Amino acid sequence: MRFHKPYGVLSQFTPEGRWRGLQDFIDLPGVYVAGRLDADSEGLLLLTSDGALQARIADPRFKMEKTYWVQVEGTPGEAALAALRDGVRLNDGPTRPARARRMEPPPAVWERDPPIRVRQRIPTAWIELVIREGRNRQVRRMTAAIGLPTLRLIRAAIGPYSLDGLAPGTWQAATVPAEPGG
Repeated sequence: MRFHKPYGVLSQFTPEGRWRGLQDFIDLPGVYVAGRLDADSEGLLLLTSDGALQARIADPRFKMEKTYWVQVEGTPGEAALAALRDGVRLNDGPTRPARARRMEPPPAVWERDPPIRVRQRIPTAWIELVIREGRNRQVRRMTAAIGLPTLRLIRAAIGPYSLDGLAPGTWQAATVPAEPGG
């Protein structure tokens, strides 16, 4: 199934501290999240009842692309985008090359609650970033490494599955292919 995870929701059914869990949105026994998305990130989660399929979707060895829309503080120039495309050196090693482009015009997205912080004198921009890895907070660390801190992070797609037609907090059944990306 496809689920549009809102800001402030964990990628697990049980809530923790100030963060809500998936149980507030999904009442289906026996489904598990295939991959994670931080509570302060939004967007597409895939859930399945097939453990082997869950592992294939989440495991970077299978190279399923993940597409993110990233609102950053600052204006990305061609050098910053090229750095993302070449791979960025992080404290746990270099990232694989990514596809990166500035989103002009910015994507038409829903209002976030709470809204992002806005600084009057510092512009913001949107980047579409497509990666095949899934390290902890990787996208945020990649944009920070090129001097563009992430303000808002939305996962728009995982392989062939996207957020299309899903409002925040809603889910829809989906047939996941046996081989990711196929």
